[in-house]
Amino acid sequence: MSKVLLINGSPRPRGNTFTALSEVANSLQQEGVETQIINIGPKAVQGCIACAMCGRIGRCTFHDDLYQQVFQTIRDGIDGLIIGSPVYYGGPNGSLCALLDRVFYSLGRELRFKPAASVVVCRRGGASAAFDRLNKYFGILNMPIVSSQYWNMVYGQTPGQAALDEEGMQTMRTLGRNMAWMIRKLNIASDGHPDLEQPLRTNFIR
Repeated sequence: MSKVLLINGSPRPRGNTFTALSEVANSLQQEGVETQIINIGPKAVQGCIACAMCGRIGRCTFHDDLYQQVFQTIRDGIDGLIIGSPVYYGGPNGSLCALLDRVFYSLGRELRFKPAASVVVCRRGGASAAFDRLNKYFGILNMPIVSSQYWNMVYGQTPGQAALDEEGMQTMRTLGRNMAWMIRKLNIASDGHPDLEQPLRTNFIR
């Protein structure tokens, strides 16, 4: 059975971001896809310090429980990834980005070519900028970005309000169906993926 990991980047484990991701998860499950939601929670999250240790040991040098849970889930095998975040000052939650910097840098081989999508939840504005910021993680790892009938945005402030955003909830359901469809069509496990050239790393300073 295919599996999709959903990361709830809100410190509130049952807030509006969770409501939006749960709608996606329900849609995926109806398509026969297993889902798992990991909440980042309210604790401080260690950011990347650019030590490059993950390139030598295959994992982040920091051993916090949150990273370990995400790391092990991805290592055990997923077929798709969805990242959700509330909007803070026009961007994703900083704690979520601190985690994602470490996850994407240390698990690039496991994530590349896996379908991915981001979901953002806001009171009023900033959703587009936060949405674009999260999608940049996928674009650097050859990950196909799954779209929906509208950008993956849901509106709500107090817990439960997201469920009242009818268009937002419909967008989440469509996202789940589209993710399941793309996983089936790509079938990475049996068909493999395109050959990659050796990366060329150039700087603007000569």
